[in-house]
Amino acid sequence: MKPRNFLWLLFLAALWGPSFLFIKVAVAEIPPLTLMLGRVGIAGVFLYLILRAQGRKLLPFGPIWWHLAVVALVQNAIPFVLFGWGEQYIDSGLAAILNGTTPLFTLVLAHLFTTDDRLTPTKGVGTMIGFGGLLVLIGPSLLAGVRATTWGLLAVTLASVCYGVAIIYTRRHVRGLPPLVGPTTQLLLAALFLLPLSLLVEQPFTLPMPSWAALGSLIALSVFGTALAFVIYYLLIERVSATYVSMVTYLVPVFGVILGVVVLGETLSWNAYLGCALILLGVMIVNGVFRAVSWQRPTDVAVRP
Repeated sequence: MKPRNFLWLLFLAALWGPSFLFIKVAVAEIPPLTLMLGRVGIAGVFLYLILRAQGRKLLPFGPIWWHLAVVALVQNAIPFVLFGWGEQYIDSGLAAILNGTTPLFTLVLAHLFTTDDRLTPTKGVGTMIGFGGLLVLIGPSLLAGVRATTWGLLAVTLASVCYGVAIIYTRRHVRGLPPLVGPTTQLLLAALFLLPLSLLVEQPFTLPMPSWAALGSLIALSVFGTALAFVIYYLLIERVSATYVSMVTYLVPVFGVILGVVVLGETLSWNAYLGCALILLGVMIVNGVFRAVSWQRPTDVAVRP
């Protein structure tokens, strides 16, 4: 099952990788809050229509809805707003590196609040290697100068903490749901959270009609980068640890690099090859494809009571 989980993680990263391109195109004409509202709203409705076409419904209102509301708030509404606001004040490369701290926060939080995802030397080594690969991949682009403010740094870092909390909370409280029900409910609730903010702050009803390029980017972001992505995300939540799911954060920039080569004709430098290799190595170590080091001596087990 481990190779299959790795492939699902790669697929999830492939879905989220182009999201930055779609956001960049769409946000030029659609304000951030309204864009994120459209993203989760369209995705939620899309999944709901599929659910109804299958003759199924959302779960009756009960405790699970409160858990899904927490996930929608911590994984969608709050971090989306923080990233949208924070990236106005810091460079995107720096934002990507700060977003890459998600597995580090997840590693610590999972150790404290779960029983099946304890911190081990192997997981720690794999996570740090992956983060090192992210620094190698993105770091050189920041050497020419970094635009950053304290509040922008705090906003993006807090968003990364939110993602870590959301992954752990989902594994603890939102597992075992029928297919599509979890992501559909989560995205619809996230849209409800973002709707009043969008109406009050950006008043989208007063904005001109976006171009077809912006609308197309929004639809692609909603269907592929959100609806389908969260279906895969929930599938992984059922199968692997929170720490492992969080490693997708490292893989997303790898697919961003691939997209730049395929779509924009960019050429790769040494740091791209090395960074991608380190990221893949770190993810494989955390997944247990192979052990980084034999950390435990045989005599350690013998002396335990």
